[in-house]
Amino acid sequence: MIRLITGTPVPASRRIARVWFGIMLLMTVTGMGQMPIFKRYYIADIPGLGWLADPYTVHWVHYAGAIALVGLGAWLAIMHLAGRFGYLPAQPMQMRQSGVSGQFGDVGHSGQASQTAGLTTSGKVRIALLVLIIITGYMRVAKNLPDFHWSAAMTVFIDWSHLGFAMLLGIVAVMARLRGNGAYVLRR
Repeated sequence: MIRLITGTPVPASRRIARVWFGIMLLMTVTGMGQMPIFKRYYIADIPGLGWLADPYTVHWVHYAGAIALVGLGAWLAIMHLAGRFGYLPAQPMQMRQSGVSGQFGDVGHSGQASQTAGLTTSGKVRIALLVLIIITGYMRVAKNLPDFHWSAAMTVFIDWSHLGFAMLLGIVAVMARLRGNGAYVLRR
């Protein structure tokens, strides 16, 4: 079972984690597709994967995935901060009666969280890497604009940084999962 938050049996948390995993998988596949490896190694010949051979399609799907990633990340950050500062609305009555806790801690009628949630160390590292990936991704988008030019050395630096941070994020995420510390948030 994948969780973004430890200690929460809430199905919403599992759904968010699955969406997060799906977006990250899409970003990984389309990110690798920016290098023409799928056509070169005949992966695009597998039925249903022919779109991976078209660099423009892969490029735009990667952009769409980036929009989804930034949107979901922003929503999660806002919800996390709202939970920390007690701005989450009261839970519906059926959730309180069934004993299901909220995604970011139990929230009563006053809107005050009875439990606080803090970022785990691996969560902080992965969020920092995600921020670096987003920054270098925006720089790559700017590079593709018609009237915007980087020097050749800066372009290579941005490309390799983006790839390096993405690979490092994958390694850190796998290591965190293997160590049993896959959650971003720890409820206290």
